[in-house]
Amino acid sequence: MPLPLLKVHTSQRYLVTEEGQPFFWLGDTAWELFHRLSREEADVYLRDRAAKRFTVIQAVVLAELDGLNTPNPAGHRPLMDNDPTKPNEPYFQDVDWMVNRAEELGLYIGMLPTWGDKWHKNGGIGPLVFNPENAFVYGRFLGERYRHKPIIWILGGDKFVGDEEERQIIEALARGLRAGDEGRHLITFHPTGQYSSAIYFHNADWLDLNMIQTGHTLHRDNYTSIAAEYNRTPLKPVLDGEPGYENIPHAFNDANPRLQAVHVRRFCYWALFSGACGHTYGCNDIWQMWKRGDPPIIAANLPWDEAIHLPGSGQMQHARALIESGPYFDRLPDPSLVEPPNLPAPDYVAACRAPDARYALAYFPSGKPAALRTFILKGPCLEACWYDPRTGERYPLPPVEVAPWQPTTFIPPDERDWVLVLESN
Repeated sequence: MPLPLLKVHTSQRYLVTEEGQPFFWLGDTAWELFHRLSREEADVYLRDRAAKRFTVIQAVVLAELDGLNTPNPAGHRPLMDNDPTKPNEPYFQDVDWMVNRAEELGLYIGMLPTWGDKWHKNGGIGPLVFNPENAFVYGRFLGERYRHKPIIWILGGDKFVGDEEERQIIEALARGLRAGDEGRHLITFHPTGQYSSAIYFHNADWLDLNMIQTGHTLHRDNYTSIAAEYNRTPLKPVLDGEPGYENIPHAFNDANPRLQAVHVRRFCYWALFSGACGHTYGCNDIWQMWKRGDPPIIAANLPWDEAIHLPGSGQMQHARALIESGPYFDRLPDPSLVEPPNLPAPDYVAACRAPDARYALAYFPSGKPAALRTFILKGPCLEACWYDPRTGERYPLPPVEVAPWQPTTFIPPDERDWVLVLESN
């Protein structure tokens, strides 16, 4: 059964299927999927991610780690003579197989046509192979080949748009994709760390949603970046397409602590409660599909087929379940629900509510108490529970009596992170 096409909801805040059903982007950064995994290995990975209720697998056709000259496990390179106008059919048959297997498992592919080192002049393995003319041809080829597949196009590839030629290459690639797939698929742009697609292309007619990358530190305040794009006009959906990875050393330094499940949970709930239309998880060992014997990038230390079992990836589905359990299209970020002062990361409490104030969600990231302005919400009495982001379990609280103009202090069950759910009864 083919997966439905995706589009932007009329609110310009969320994604939906062509039938109008909510679509929650729960992504995983499997950048080297096509390049470093065999079909059999890809099947193991994709089945695991489908079981954990991911919806989008972000993968690169012309991959970062010498993706043009080092062949895939089947011995195939993507281009003849490193020419984007001469795709190598055996390589793309391997990509086809993985795209088709993902579809069978209910997964969309967030497909990057190329990593940024193939078009950006400063940094990366390369080689530089793109110009505006061949970018259009390559984009049209991909668009035609995957016109009827569950694809979301992700341009960019972790680089700056450094000059006018580079901008023209991205624009030409977008036009080629649109010509090839007849406009069937969404397009976004994956920027370098601490940047947003909006900086370069917010007003481009092909950019359907904005993507930010907030990067790989323990306490990055991605809620600030999401809020900035949420409030940008014209309105477009936004998500964090590359937050801090599980099991990556803080700031890329192996002497530092590694990010744990709690950190990836924080990035997820901070983003969602600040207005994101979904979220992307990542793991340092999985993006590179590291195996023993490979040179480790950024101190990778777990083979990818072990890293898929790290706890953070399995816990992302509880964020999706929480958002999908309520009215989907009326989630309004509202920092004013939190009585000042709201502490900065890692203690920042992110909050959202319905526009008519009939429910609210607040994420307590570190177990510290916080006062909420419950008088903003509807009714004199609220039903309440603590939602465990590790398990998805709910723990009911006594009814909350609302006093006019008086905030209510909530103390989490323990020193871990928790979500408070408030609903008018």
